[in-house]
Amino acid sequence: MNPFSKPRRQVLIALTAIALGVAAGCKPSSSGGSDGAAAAAGGAGEPIKIGEFASLTGSEAAFGQSSHKGTQLAIDEINHAGGLLGRKVDLVSEDNRSTAGESVTIVKKFISREKVVGVLGEVASGRSLEAAPVCQAAKVPMVSPSSTNPKVTEIGDYIFRVCFIDPFQGKLLADFAKRSLKAQTAAILSDVSAPYSVGLADFFRQRFTAEGGKVVVEQKYASKDKDFRAQLTAIKAANPDVIFVPGYYTEAGLVVSQARQLGINLPIFGGDGWEAPQLIEIAGAALKNTYYSTHYSPEAKSAKIESFVKAFQAKFGGETPDAMAALGYDSAMVLVDAIRRAGSTDGAKVRDALAATKDYACVTGKTTLDAQRNASKAAVIITVENGKFKYLETIEP
Repeated sequence: MNPFSKPRRQVLIALTAIALGVAAGCKPSSSGGSDGAAAAAGGAGEPIKIGEFASLTGSEAAFGQSSHKGTQLAIDEINHAGGLLGRKVDLVSEDNRSTAGESVTIVKKFISREKVVGVLGEVASGRSLEAAPVCQAAKVPMVSPSSTNPKVTEIGDYIFRVCFIDPFQGKLLADFAKRSLKAQTAAILSDVSAPYSVGLADFFRQRFTAEGGKVVVEQKYASKDKDFRAQLTAIKAANPDVIFVPGYYTEAGLVVSQARQLGINLPIFGGDGWEAPQLIEIAGAALKNTYYSTHYSPEAKSAKIESFVKAFQAKFGGETPDAMAALGYDSAMVLVDAIRRAGSTDGAKVRDALAATKDYACVTGKTTLDAQRNASKAAVIITVENGKFKYLETIEP
């Protein structure tokens, strides 16, 4: 016998019909309600995606990790303050493994699959030069935190940077060698495989010789080399006053260490490619009488720097942010500021707003982007004393 009476069966049928209607997706129409408004506004409620490519592993991992931390801190602060254009900001980060060719693949994916509205990266000029043509062709603004080779922004009008460039850095290092190190002669040991190193060596040489100095010997190496004794022996025989090494910290640390082992106790100096805690890990006490230029010092007295250092240390277990972290933070903030001023995520409008950036208060100093989309700003000179980086001076453009 059926346990349900006819009236009860009718009620169950009605309830089942209602349930099926809900399960089938009875939703408000797109013409009304908050979901409809978002759709009409072109997905206004969806997160704004910004892509970041960086060397999180590999030979320049210290650069990428540091820059990424600064960028992540900036995005966290933006979201904590209510987001951007009323929407959350999503940072989509990928590791190029410090490997040639990887950055192109990553940025293509950012643009085609992730639909990012802007790209941040890279520290190394060579990898920015790889990715920039992709962003330029797609008309997606790209902001490099710290690629200093002039050719980066020459790619096109959608490519920007928030750091000084190597003509300025090469000049100030040549002047520093002449003025502070009292050098009349110099040796150059550069990385032929890195556009950053080749360019910085050229600008240093031009300025140093124009000011009456003489480059008595030039030696070359390639990225990831480990033994520099042959080049250093040739440099020692030329008897220069100073040695200029415009490379990255991984090789620069080994160069300094091996130079001291060969009895070369001359001043050795380089550019912002030296900026990494690993430099001290590699070379240790051999870094006495060495110097490098970079973009900021956490020791410099500024309310903006003090606030940034405090926030960074709170987020990353007391770690003191270096220049790459500060520039990563600044690159994100400059891009977000441009999107906010544009009132839109449209590529052309954001590009125009970026180009109009003037006196924006960054951790690394007030930032104005010139007609070539470069930032004119001060540099600092760092030395190493008792196993720690020490701020020496600030040099204005």
